[in-house]
This record gives sequence, C-alpha cells and structure tokens, in this order.
Amino acid sequence: MNAISNISFTTKILLLTLAALTAWMLANDVQQQSKSDVETDVEFHQTSDYSMKNFTITIMDEAGQPSRIIKGEDMAHYPEDDSTTINMLVAHIMKPEQEIWLITSNQGDTQGKGEDILLTGNVIVTKENNNDTELRTEKLHLDTEQNTAYTDVAATFKSPNGVTDTVGFHAVLADETINLHSRVKGQYDAP
Repeated sequence: MNAISNISFTTKILLLTLAALTAWMLANDVQQQSKSDVETDVEFHQTSDYSMKNFTITIMDEAGQPSRIIKGEDMAHYPEDDSTTINMLVAHIMKPEQEIWLITSNQGDTQGKGEDILLTGNVIVTKENNNDTELRTEKLHLDTEQNTAYTDVAATFKSPNGVTDTVGFHAVLADETINLHSRVKGQYDAP
C-alpha cells in the first residue's frame, strides 16, 4: 500500500482542494503577469498637427518689440493635449535696456500658451554677451506668468567670483533672487 491510501478521506479532500487552489492561484498570477507585460509594452503615440525644422520664432511684447526669440532643430505640436515639443532649443530672452539672457537645452516641452515650460537635458542659462555667469542643470521649469524658474535636481551656478552647487532652487527673475534648497556648497573668491 502507498502512503495516500493510509490517510483519511477528509484529508484527501483537503489535499485535493489545496492542490486545486494552488494551481488556480498560479494560473491567475501568470495571466496577471502577461496582462501587465502587454500594458507596459504599449507605447503612447501622438500625431502632430504641425511641425517645423530649423526654425526661428520671434515673440513680441505689448510695445511691438521682440521679447523672446526661440530657435530649434525641430518642433512638433500635438492637438490631443495641446502640447509642444522643441528639440535642441535656443531661446533669447530680452527686456528693454537689459542684458539678453540665453537659454539652451536638449528639449523644451509646454502645453497651451506656454505659461509653464519644462526644459530638459543639458540646460544652460547665461547672459548672451557675458558667459562668466552661468547656470547648468538637467531640468528647469520656467513659469512665464509668475516670471519664476525652479528645479528639484542638481544645479551649478558659476560666476566670476565662484561656483555654487545645490540640489533644487527657486528663482524669482524680476527680483533677481534665488532660494537654494538643499546640499548647498560653494566656493567664493572675494574680488
């Protein structure tokens, strides 16, 4: 006789139920895993309604003077979410009787009228005719309505008198004030 015949009928039913439950759970887990794999393999593709290559856009202020000149290798607008993506962005920000700021990044993204612009990849902010002052980061949000800039990633500020590193900052551009968030370290050489 074998060992299975020595156990009671109730125990046999319990073991059979346990085996069936285990098989069902394993099969259900495999189904869930294959559904999850299919969901992660599906990519979201948008179709642009217009695009440009090697372009320059000039944005005028209320007085009819250029306030921003934006250049890029290519740009695409997506009507599904009213978003715009610019690759290899170069922007000149100008105000009357002030120095022109130059902003470059690998990519710029915005939605709607461009109130909030996200710059990503090798973001550099400097003055057009004076690159002694420079900001470098990998991600920068520009709020064009509040005239602020902020990031939550590492950034480096370079000036003629020193270098400052920080993780995250918030800048109010009109006041020319910057609040450094964390892990701030720097070197300053008095003139």
